[in-house]
Amino acid sequence: MGKSNPFSFRSGTTRRRKKAPLLTTEQPDDDVGPSAKPAKVKKKAGGARLWMRFDRCGESELFECDKNTIIKRAGIPARDLRILGPVFSNSSNILAREKAMVVNLEHIKAIVTAEEVLLLDPLRHEVLPFVDQLRQQLSHKTNSSISGNRQLALRDTESNLSASGRWVPAPENSEGLQAELPFEFQVLEIALEVVCTYLDSSVADLERDAYPVLDELAKNVSTKNLERVRSLKSNLTRLLARVQKVRDELEHLLDDDEDMTQLYLTRKWLQNQQLEGLSGGVGSISFNNGAHHLRRLSSVKSGSMVTSVNLYDDDVEDLEMLLEAYFMQLDGTRNKILSVREYIDDTEDYVNIQLDNQRNELIQLQLTLTIASFAIAFETLVAGLFGMNIPCDLYYVDGIFEPFVGAITVASIMLFMIVLGYARWKKLLGS
Repeated sequence: MGKSNPFSFRSGTTRRRKKAPLLTTEQPDDDVGPSAKPAKVKKKAGGARLWMRFDRCGESELFECDKNTIIKRAGIPARDLRILGPVFSNSSNILAREKAMVVNLEHIKAIVTAEEVLLLDPLRHEVLPFVDQLRQQLSHKTNSSISGNRQLALRDTESNLSASGRWVPAPENSEGLQAELPFEFQVLEIALEVVCTYLDSSVADLERDAYPVLDELAKNVSTKNLERVRSLKSNLTRLLARVQKVRDELEHLLDDDEDMTQLYLTRKWLQNQQLEGLSGGVGSISFNNGAHHLRRLSSVKSGSMVTSVNLYDDDVEDLEMLLEAYFMQLDGTRNKILSVREYIDDTEDYVNIQLDNQRNELIQLQLTLTIASFAIAFETLVAGLFGMNIPCDLYYVDGIFEPFVGAITVASIMLFMIVLGYARWKKLLGS
């Protein structure tokens, strides 16, 4: 018996040690080992999370990775990665860094570089539309622009830029259209489109549920209808806050040209390639092959010319037009919510008017009953006086009871009418 107890204790400990890694498979950590701490401590340190990678061609890859690997791969500080965590799930941010752009818009949390997109929690129900649209549009744009990009690259190497950086006119493509947006702006456009569509659908659902509830409340003020309106108003406030956060983030970017300039990741990537090419002795050729990603058509009014990439460091017209379009869409969505809230306020005012009218009627009824009680109290007072044992000649008069009671009743009625008329003369009672 003495040996069986330690053996069974070891056996139980061994089983628990084997189960310990299973508890941390959902949240693994870099420090997992024989001396690892319990799963609760590891979760605080931050474990692996599910990511999906998209390249320029729309090819996707699903993998699990911890935050340290993501930080090294994307070249972003750890504080930016915390923005994508659950603590800041209700915030909206578009942050520009040296080699990446951190996007946190509603349920879309991604890290965008000049060559790839790292999407967090891609299997969530709200994120799946963004994943599908990202895959379709990137694949479609890649397939449709392969032949055009080759011709454009050849034309750039011949006539667009010179090795000395002199001003050379920018040739237009065969359709006379502007070159497509850089990769990071394509991803940002898809994210904004998905977010705006999601918010629009939420507002449409809110409008569909709001107006019948408010009309029912206007017809019948009850506890049930008031509770439904209270829940509706809470949902409206939360939805307005979400739309306002995205709108304020776009407005912040539109007000700061420097932040918009930092979002041109492809431009900075090509500048680095140019510098590396110049240092390697193949400067203009390697740069001209990628310059078509940044080339813009000349304005008809200003007749602007194209030179090296450095001349476009302060050019944010593409991004500005993109953000303004979705800013206006979000502003329209916000106006829809404000119109619903205005309708709620009007309904509340109407209900309050109804309640005030009913309260006034109750006050008038209470005042009328008070006047009647005063008149009856006068008659009761006279009857009480004659009920005392006071000597009076009327006690010995035959047949005096009925006329006396009738006279006192008529006097009470006259007193009621006099006081009621005075209250109406003072406009204390309605007509």
